[in-house]
Amino acid sequence: MARSVPAWHLTNDGKAIRREWRVKDFGTAIDFFHRIAQIAEDENHHPDLHLMGYRNVAVEISTHAVGGLTENDFILAAKIDLLPIQLKT
Repeated sequence: MARSVPAWHLTNDGKAIRREWRVKDFGTAIDFFHRIAQIAEDENHHPDLHLMGYRNVAVEISTHAVGGLTENDFILAAKIDLLPIQLKT
C-alpha cells in the first residue's frame, strides 16, 4: 500500500504515515485543512493536522481504533494527494 502514496512516510513509531508541505502562506494552509476536513468527514476517518510556523503543514494518518495502519489510512492519503495546493516558491 505504501507504494500507492510515495510522498508519505512512516512515523518513527511505525504506527502512522506522515506527509509535509511548505505552502504559500497561512491562508493557503488553513484552506488546505478545510478541504482535508471535508474529505475526512466524508470518509469518517480523521487525520491529525499540524501547522507549524504559518505555512509548514503536516498531516499524520493512522487508525486510532487499532493503534496503527489500515488500508483506510492509505486511501485517505491518496485522496489528500489529489487536492491541489499552492506551495511556497
